Amino acid sequence: MQNILVPIGFTENAQNTLQYAIDFAADINAKIFVFRAYSSQSKAGTIINIDAIIARETNLYLRTMVNSVDKKNVDIKLISAKGSVVDSVLSIDDELGIDLIIVGAKSNSIKEEIFLGKTAGSIVKQTELPILTIPEGYQYTPVKSILMAFKSGIIKSKTALSPLQYIVKKFSAQVNLLLVKTPSYTQEDLILHPDLEKLQTTLTVTENATTFQGVLEHIKTYNPDMICVITRKRGFFQKLWEKNTILKEEFFTNLPLLILKGK
Repeated sequence: MQNILVPIGFTENAQNTLQYAIDFAADINAKIFVFRAYSSQSKAGTIINIDAIIARETNLYLRTMVNSVDKKNVDIKLISAKGSVVDSVLSIDDELGIDLIIVGAKSNSIKEEIFLGKTAGSIVKQTELPILTIPEGYQYTPVKSILMAFKSGIIKSKTALSPLQYIVKKFSAQVNLLLVKTPSYTQEDLILHPDLEKLQTTLTVTENATTFQGVLEHIKTYNPDMICVITRKRGFFQKLWEKNTILKEEFFTNLPLLILKGK
């Protein structure tokens, strides 16, 4: 894991998210790319180059943000891009190869019921990149215990588990697997992929209506430093696929949440 992308917004939690990302990168010797997308609507006949002004202001904001945290000798680069967040993230990945995105869980929305705002939610739902969401105000600690919740032991992507495998190896972390039997489960779902078996410290099988309810029932038992889930086209967050926010009533955690992509 070499390249970590950190999208930065105008939120109170942005500085905290960046500091977490830097602390994490320092422990695994990774590079940080601090990123912000911007847009502008120039009117015909305008003499002033609005794009250039916004680009300068965006870069100034990123530099100010980086200067406000403890950089810990981590290699940090700034990226500003005109366009949508998702399109910019995909372009950056094509050019640099992003191994992980670290983003704040809370948006700047006044709606307290939102768990992931538009930026984090759109990245989760419209890219195939692994994402680590950081709760508001959460302070970095090395990852020693991970609770991984999933509805099916089937893993079709050869690289889906790579970020988790890397974190486990780097931190010598324990992985407690939580297989949640939802009403639609099949016997095939109960068979663990060999790579999951290699990761497991313990395995718990539970019956719940949703993955979220399974996590709520068992999280105090394991007291993890991080929760891990796998998104699938018809799995985690499936009923919210049409919009780019995720509500707390559908999934919420006050711990870092590692979201892997299982195609």
